[in-house]
Amino acid sequence: MNATPRIPVPVNEPVLSYAPGSPERAELKRTVKDLSSRQIEIPLVIGGKEVRTGKTVDVVMPHCHRHVLAKVHQAGAAEVEAAIAAARAAWREWATWGLEQRAAVFLKAADLLATRYRPIVNAATMLGQSKTAHQAEIDAACELIDFFRFNVHYAERLYTEQPLSTPGVWNYMDYRPLEGFVYAITPFNFTSIGGNLPTSPAIMGNTVVWKPAAAAVLSNYFVMKLLEDAGLPPGVVNFVPGPAARVSERVVADRAFAGIHFTGSTEVFQALWQQVSANLTSYAGYPRLVGETGGKDFIVAHPSADVDALATALVRGAYEYQGQKCSAASRAYVPDGLWARLRARVLEMLAEVKVGDPADFRNFMGAVIDRKAFDKIRGYLEAAQRAPGVTLLFGGGASDADGYFIEPTLIQTEDPRYRTMCEEIFGPVLSLYVYPEARWTETLRLVDETSPYALTGAIFAQDRRAVTEAQSALRFAAGNFYVNDKPTGAVVGQQPFGGARASGTDDKAGSLLNLIRWVSPQAVKETFVPPRSFSYPFMAES
Repeated sequence: MNATPRIPVPVNEPVLSYAPGSPERAELKRTVKDLSSRQIEIPLVIGGKEVRTGKTVDVVMPHCHRHVLAKVHQAGAAEVEAAIAAARAAWREWATWGLEQRAAVFLKAADLLATRYRPIVNAATMLGQSKTAHQAEIDAACELIDFFRFNVHYAERLYTEQPLSTPGVWNYMDYRPLEGFVYAITPFNFTSIGGNLPTSPAIMGNTVVWKPAAAAVLSNYFVMKLLEDAGLPPGVVNFVPGPAARVSERVVADRAFAGIHFTGSTEVFQALWQQVSANLTSYAGYPRLVGETGGKDFIVAHPSADVDALATALVRGAYEYQGQKCSAASRAYVPDGLWARLRARVLEMLAEVKVGDPADFRNFMGAVIDRKAFDKIRGYLEAAQRAPGVTLLFGGGASDADGYFIEPTLIQTEDPRYRTMCEEIFGPVLSLYVYPEARWTETLRLVDETSPYALTGAIFAQDRRAVTEAQSALRFAAGNFYVNDKPTGAVVGQQPFGGARASGTDDKAGSLLNLIRWVSPQAVKETFVPPRSFSYPFMAES
């Protein structure tokens, strides 16, 4: 083909409202009913072929844990070996495809997800991960569509970044994929991350072994089917659910292991980094380690803050999706002069929050993801009820009779270093410290020093000088910083996402910066008329 195709300029996918009477609401409700009425079998997908091992685990509804949605086949050592072999075999062809051919797969995937796959992936996310219709829409549909469309656009931009050429010389850069395969380890809380972590390396010509989170396998399997329907060649992405530690141990021991694309806990990422370090001399090259991990995200209010806007940000930022976002507001710092008005407004809002089955669109919150999360969060709540200087202003209840439900909980503590102000809980628990207005500057230092994480944070202030001071004091405390807005809801193409310190490598998902990690550039110099003598002019005698 004698052409250089241009990638379509991406725009963010519009968020559907699912308001009463809307066609999308009716279609989503029908799909939720359909998926919840039958149990499906989920195989591994290796080299484009479905693999059933006979060893299965159940996928259940977090909000109705007796309801089994799917049986998921689990990978063993042989299947992991087969997935690695399939990725290496597919690499030989996929690495040679032009961007326009690879891009076509993911642009088609975006359009399929925007249309007939939209209710399926959203419904699977609601049922398997206990997200409301709105939370599923902004994640499983809109954000993943945006990842597909924007990432191919960023790939084109990266490829056009070329060196200077001088007379008689042509210099150019070949952005090769990594030599080997990439290991994608995806979390339960965002279907879009489940889709992005394996596909952003694949867009750059890499092949992938994908280990989805056990609690998100239902939605992630439909994403895998979406990619197949979009024309992704066999073996480019290999879908390998299974025991995380055993799968990872085998993958990172392979000589062709070229990188990790990870979202999950800080502890797991650090353990993987240590495993990679221990195997370093056995690899063909130095692996790329890209990870987004934990957070203890903050909202700090200045005395000039708008109380209604602040209250809304606290409730939405802390309790949407049960606080199970790595960006969720988990600690807040409020001046004593605003506290009485803010407390009344927040408690008024929380009294209206309904918790229950996401299929009931009146609910603002669903259940936390599983028994392990439920027990951990309940442990924090029970300890807080006994701790001196700690007051539960709202919530604190937990019930696992039908689903893993935790009430939206607001904790006030007199000690700004009480454990719920410092430790990642990953649940619908917001801890709040009321500081003396005169200690604004000291409070900014407290915010910066309290947590080892640096993922997201927000400042609320109408006073511009206070905003500037907070941005300076908290410059390294958050990879995504918000002014007069909640610290959640990053949009692809608008707020590239990622944090540093214990929150990860800050490689900014949804940006050109992330795609750079999945290429190995080769600089090429071509001299059109090379010299034919070894001597230089200075060597002449006179």
